[in-house]
Amino acid sequence: MTYKHKQIGYLPIIAIIIPLLILFFVMILTEFNQILLIGFFALLLALILFPSLTVEINKTKLIVKFGFGIIGKKFNLRDIKSCHAIKNHWYYGWGIRITPHGWLYNISGLSAIEIQMKNGKTYRIGTDEPKKLEHAIIQAIK
Repeated sequence: MTYKHKQIGYLPIIAIIIPLLILFFVMILTEFNQILLIGFFALLLALILFPSLTVEINKTKLIVKFGFGIIGKKFNLRDIKSCHAIKNHWYYGWGIRITPHGWLYNISGLSAIEIQMKNGKTYRIGTDEPKKLEHAIIQAIK
């Protein structure tokens, strides 16, 4: 079984673009300021690295990657004990976060899949199609 789904984070993109544009215009209208320039490039980098979240399942791995795939996580399917669909709290946010339930990889929304690893670690992967991803993982780890 293979699975691939790309979720675009429209709200995070907007949340980055607005301050990016504000910084851009402030930099144009004021003298050179190194702090503003650093902030501008930090936001630009975030926009490049985190516009989407792609989840893939192949024969041996569950792969979670942001944007172009530079940042992400790979899980060996043989190391996954179980998974189930869950809802995250709104304050868990977007991106890569540590939560009381383990690491979270999320781009938008509250729906996620929680995977339990055989070593006892727990991870959450945000998705806009939780039942489909849950089914794909369960089929892949059988």
